[in-house]
This record gives sequence, structure tokens and C-alpha cells, in this order.
Amino acid sequence: MGMPHFLAIPYPILGHMNPLLEFSQVLAKFGCKITFLSSDENYNRLKSGCAEQSKVIESHIKLVSLPDGVDPDDDRKDQAKVILTTINTMRTKLPNLIQDINALDSDNNISCIIVTKNMGWALEVGHQLGINGALFWPASATSLASFNSIQTLVGEGIIDSETGLPNRKQEIKLSPKMPLMDAVAMPWYCLDNPFFFLHMKEEMKILNLGEWWLCNTCFDLEKGAFSTSPKLLPIGPLMEDEHKINSPFVEDTSCIDWLDQQPPQSVVYVSFGSMVSIKPPSQLKELALGLNLLKRPYILVVRKDNGFGLNNAYVDEFRGSQGKIVSWAPQKKVLSHPAIACFISHCGWNSTLEGVYNGVPFLCWPFCSDQLINKTYICDVWKVGLELEKDENGLILRGEIKKKVEKLLEDEEIKERSVKLMEMVIKNKTEGHKNLNKFINWAKK
Repeated sequence: MGMPHFLAIPYPILGHMNPLLEFSQVLAKFGCKITFLSSDENYNRLKSGCAEQSKVIESHIKLVSLPDGVDPDDDRKDQAKVILTTINTMRTKLPNLIQDINALDSDNNISCIIVTKNMGWALEVGHQLGINGALFWPASATSLASFNSIQTLVGEGIIDSETGLPNRKQEIKLSPKMPLMDAVAMPWYCLDNPFFFLHMKEEMKILNLGEWWLCNTCFDLEKGAFSTSPKLLPIGPLMEDEHKINSPFVEDTSCIDWLDQQPPQSVVYVSFGSMVSIKPPSQLKELALGLNLLKRPYILVVRKDNGFGLNNAYVDEFRGSQGKIVSWAPQKKVLSHPAIACFISHCGWNSTLEGVYNGVPFLCWPFCSDQLINKTYICDVWKVGLELEKDENGLILRGEIKKKVEKLLEDEEIKERSVKLMEMVIKNKTEGHKNLNKFINWAKK
């Protein structure tokens, strides 16, 4: 048998595209053929990226695109709209695209479709055409196990079938080997919009068409989750970071030179990922004043689309001599830098994995979706971080920020556990590698 030909189809946001592109590069290194399907908008972004970067990507990955139907005037932050429009627009066009791709290389037809969350419809299209499918899940295995438990939780009367909200205040265990989790910390509990819950309730039925659920995690990080389904396969941690998609946020690499000037383990790194916005403005002010109270160097990532520009009045509060403000940072390089002391994070999975992989302790500031579960693992299961607590108005105050950062940095046990966890995750890489081989051999058949 020749090597498999994968058609990779990410949901068109950075948190899905980058991990799937990284995974595609790993598969390509194993000698697999990859066709990477993105939306027209992201395809143009990939193409217009630095010429060097797109050349490297295209030397072993063929890029193709379809329109996602989202109007240029539409707000791409309206995820519900993007999900529905993408499904309706791409679905009808995919069979012809597959036919065209196969016609170009009749000896090596597409043997497997790999999708991320929200793109289950493409597994259905593949299924109808007799093509195998797999899910690539860029978040934790626990969050996937939670989504896969929706029907059971509804059946047991634990959550409401229309909103996903718990019928009463309680903690739930998805399986005997998994940690207790607050019922309101489930990953569909997002933006107070029941759309995501109802969408995922249906999406999980389709994702079950995928033979494998590949997770960018490792077995020892969340052992219990793997007992919930034989489809779950840990293939991480994927830490390639060679060629990222040319994101709308240009990385400010000056922060690396700046870090080189700082003492070891002195810098607080603050970043809330590519989707989260800090609101209201008074919260931003508390963050600024809290960081200034620390009297230690910090890097703060403030995206240009975050509801305030870097020239906003509140940002003047940040202009202490201690801080370095950037609109986007090369995060993996930052977290692996010896000057970093801790990471104030929204606890998105990519950030969580990158922090753990570099042995960096966390201050957790989760907002929604799977970030609440990841916080539970960081604080209660792995015990490598502390949670920032809100006051009665839902704000994290400057005093809380100062107190928790100081408490974290004085805690030698947390630091030791962070290093141990890092060593364990790095050791797990060999198992991830074996599982990857298992998956490729399955796809060959």
C-alpha cells in the first residue's frame, strides 16, 4: 500500500487552523500526502504570508479553498453565524472538489478526511462517498469526552435538554477515573447562547462517524478521559511551531530581545489568546494597576481587535517602566524563555499545553467554553497554578492580582510540580508518536 492521502478541513478560525496545519506538517514528515482545505479568506492569508513560509508549507502540503459564505461586512466574531454559513456554503461544494482533487492524482485518491470541531458535515459527505474519516480535536480530551456525554447528562436529568444548563447546582464525574467538575464548567456553557449547546448536541452524533478522535494531548495529562471512548487517541503534544498561518496578528518579536535583558524567572507573561476580550474597561484598568503594583517586569499581549487600541487611555496605566506591551507575541518562544516566571492565562488548551510543556506555573483567568475545565486540571488535578478570584461585581481586582502572583511565585511546591509535569509530558511524546503511526497505518488500509 502507498502512503495515505489526507484531506484536512479545519473550522476557519486560528485556534483550529494552526493546530491542524501543524498536525498536517507532522503527517507530511511521515511521508503522507496532504491536501489542506481552507476558506478563501484564510487561503489568501496563507498565500500572502511570508513567501518563505508559504513555500515551505506548499512544498509538502497542497492548499485548496472553498468560500465559507461569510460576507466581508459580517462580524466574524459571531461564531454562530460563521458555523451555519460555513456548513451551508461549503457542504454543497465539497463533493465536486473531492472529485477534482482525485482526478488530478488517480493513483493516490483521498483516503481519509480529517476535520476539526464544527466541520462534522464533511465526515458525512466523505461517508456518502465511501471515504474514511477522523476528527482532529485541538482542545483537551476531557472537553471532547464532555461533549460526548451530552446525551447521557440530558437522559439522567443533570442538564436541561434545550440550554445545557445544570438543573441544580452540583459537581459531576463523567467517568469514575475523571476529576469532579462543576456542572456549570461544561464547555458548551458559552456566551449565554444556547446555540452552541444545541449545535454540539447534533455535531457529536455526526463526529461519531469518525473512526478516530485524535487529540493534541498526552495520556498521562488526562488519563481518565481516555477510558470514556475507544475512539480517543492522544497524539500530542504537537509542538512543531515551524510555519504558522499568517495570522491577522503580526508577531512582535521584539519581546524576545527584551526578555533576554531580564533576570531568570522574573517576568509575568499575560495573554488571553486569539478570541477572548477583556471587558469592561474597568477590568482592564484593574489588570494594569495590578501589574504595576507587582513592581516586576511583565509582558502583556493586547490584541488590536480587543475593543481598545494600544493608545486607549487605560493603557497609559500600563506604561510603567516595568512592562512590555505587544499586540501579539510568539508565545511558544516566550514561554520557553528562562526569564519567564509565570503565565496569567485564559486557559485555552493551546496555551495550557504550551505552558505545561515549558514548566511554567499558571494564574488562571478562564472565560468560557473549555477554559473552565482546563482551569480545573491546572489548579485541582495537576496543581500547577492558582485561580484569580472575582469580587461580587465579577471583577478581578488589582489587589487580587498582586496577592495571587506573589503567592504563586513564593510557592516552591507549585514550581516543582510544574517541572515534574513538564518532564512527564515530554516523556509522553514517544507514546504520541506510536499512536500517530497506528493512525497512519489504519489510514493506509
